[in-house]
Amino acid sequence: MGTPGRYDRKFEIKSLSPNPSPVESDLIFVFVYNMQKPFAFQLLSYTLLMAFSLTSCMSNPNTQGKGEVYLQGEWKQDSVPKEKQLLEYSIYHFRFSCDSFFVQINSFSKVNNGPDTCMSSGHWSEYVRGSYQQRNDTLHLKGQFCNADYSLKQEGGCFRSGIYQEFFKVSKKTDSLIQFSSTSSVISINAHLIKHITCSPKPL
Repeated sequence: MGTPGRYDRKFEIKSLSPNPSPVESDLIFVFVYNMQKPFAFQLLSYTLLMAFSLTSCMSNPNTQGKGEVYLQGEWKQDSVPKEKQLLEYSIYHFRFSCDSFFVQINSFSKVNNGPDTCMSSGHWSEYVRGSYQQRNDTLHLKGQFCNADYSLKQEGGCFRSGIYQEFFKVSKKTDSLIQFSSTSSVISINAHLIKHITCSPKPL
């Protein structure tokens, strides 16, 4: 066979598991094989393998994220300051579970802006489901308008449908009181915790 070259090595590889995973098996194979190759080739192989391994481990789009611990639960707005003096206003009821949300928006109007069958004498409700993210003190809600039973709202008919997106500045006053200040409204939402929820991530 001749004199061993400077890149020849002999190693004994033992797995910690009796049944190595596919990623672990590939790693052992590449490690043993590459010990007989020049350094540049080894580096390229390790880089490609690590990229594959990280992608396999990090991507799990079919399961809910954990979301924000302090938000878990149902939060209800009781009233709006000086609401009797306002022509239009809305009352919010949020439900946060893991990184998902469901919100009921109860709107009131003293001005009839549409058919009576939709306005219901100045009172109507809209529903939204989706997911949220928080960065610093800003809460980003993104989802779709739906019906009370969580089914997606079809286009046409009464009120809004399609994509819903809103940004709130969040201020935690106490463990049971949070102020949501929408970037699209001057009226802040003071919501009280009415039910605590423990996050149990579910398949999507």
